[in-house]
Amino acid sequence: MKTILNRLINHEILSKVEAKDVLVNISSGNYNQSQIASFMTVYMMRSITIEELAGFREALLELCIPVDFSAYNTVDLCGTGGDGKDTFNISTLASFIVAGAGIKVAKHGNYGVSSISGSSNVMEKMGVKFTNDADFLQKSIEQTNIAILHAPLFHPAMKNVGPIRKELGVKTFFNMLGPMVNPSFPKNQMVGVFSLELARMYAYLYQNTSTNYSILYGLNGFDEVSLSDDVKIISNATEQILKPSDFKFPSIKLEQIKGGTTVEEAAKIFHTVISGKGSTEQNNVVCANAAVAIQTVEKSNYEDALAKAQESLASGRGFEALNKLIKLSN
Repeated sequence: MKTILNRLINHEILSKVEAKDVLVNISSGNYNQSQIASFMTVYMMRSITIEELAGFREALLELCIPVDFSAYNTVDLCGTGGDGKDTFNISTLASFIVAGAGIKVAKHGNYGVSSISGSSNVMEKMGVKFTNDADFLQKSIEQTNIAILHAPLFHPAMKNVGPIRKELGVKTFFNMLGPMVNPSFPKNQMVGVFSLELARMYAYLYQNTSTNYSILYGLNGFDEVSLSDDVKIISNATEQILKPSDFKFPSIKLEQIKGGTTVEEAAKIFHTVISGKGSTEQNNVVCANAAVAIQTVEKSNYEDALAKAQESLASGRGFEALNKLIKLSN
């Protein structure tokens, strides 16, 4: 690691193979915590290359505990986090709306590192138990249309990194990797990223896979459709910039979609929205994101996808999916 660090400090870059080897060595416990922290810190001060990101991704996917959902046409709705906007758990809520619309969701998530409440924090608070038991996950996706894949249970390679990320408390390149290392290898992916550069890298990496994807980047730095700014969406077929009105909603202010300052508050907001008692702005944001995911899977037009998302929320089917999942996991 000393050699690697010296090279990185001298502004050298790693090849895909070298990047992969470092992550394999981290997972094997070959480096101490200071070395791992230093390695992560380097990438906060300079951009990661596509080769390095590809190598890190390959290592994590090879080392993960895989989940076999190949029988289903699943989608994952996941943001990188790290956008610093402190919105409520939009992509997790949208995941239940999509499940309520009859689409199978393999939701990969983790505890918040640079935010108050990550997807896993709020799921845990709602009473969802995490497991990597294959039979349970199969039952979950069959009966509720959604399976929650809590990242640490599927990526043993990360156990040496988790505590360091928590102590650092800022976004690292592991934020960039999160959405790309879903252990169930979903056929469809709607992913939000915190920078335009990362959106381009994702697009480059995804176009070399069989994944059906929509990559979202809000031009003010959001990793989702926030309805408060224009959004660049890169998919298999197109690349476009959309205004809030293109999502069939009026523009809103960031304050209207803020999350809580504690996990408890985040869970309360989550419950309010999913149970149909959210504000117009909260509902609109969730439905816009859910609609993009539905459109990604079904290759339908946006209006049809939005109608399905709104119906799932209004009818309570998204809420029903959550309640079934809580019951099942207890």
